[in-house]
Amino acid sequence: MGSPEAFVDLVQRHQSMVFSMAYSFLQDRSAAEELAQDVFLELHRNLASLQSRLHVVNWLRRVTAHRAIDRQRKFRFLTPLVEIKREPVAPAVQHDPILTEVLGQMIASLPAKQRMVVILRFQEDLDVADIARTLDMPERRVRSYLHWSVALLREKLTRRGGGISL
Repeated sequence: MGSPEAFVDLVQRHQSMVFSMAYSFLQDRSAAEELAQDVFLELHRNLASLQSRLHVVNWLRRVTAHRAIDRQRKFRFLTPLVEIKREPVAPAVQHDPILTEVLGQMIASLPAKQRMVVILRFQEDLDVADIARTLDMPERRVRSYLHWSVALLREKLTRRGGGISL
């Protein structure tokens, strides 16, 4: 796994996942690209310590999540969330672009760790145990963050749209 060709293969195989996580969290294309580049540079430096392709995927998710949260904390007040325009990474599965936009804005308004838990659960389709390992937190806290976040999003959608619900 230490050859240059293997590294290029890993980047090509996982760049969309890393960028998508970063973009969904940061809501800024250039910041997500920069973060993804940093993550892959870190991967290159640590490649010898990674034992398998599955270990690489878990490592990438973990580093991306932590770096995104750290970056958001560092630059928290630079761009108000209302000014951020969401760019789709892949074609949206939902048929209602307005609901997708509104939900994206509401997710972006969640506190950093709760937002990353929601992204890992619903975008990356990780289970509670995997999210807990990725973010170094107890499973109980992950469940709590998910419950709290979904309840808050449901309440905001209900208030905003009348009959819209999750």
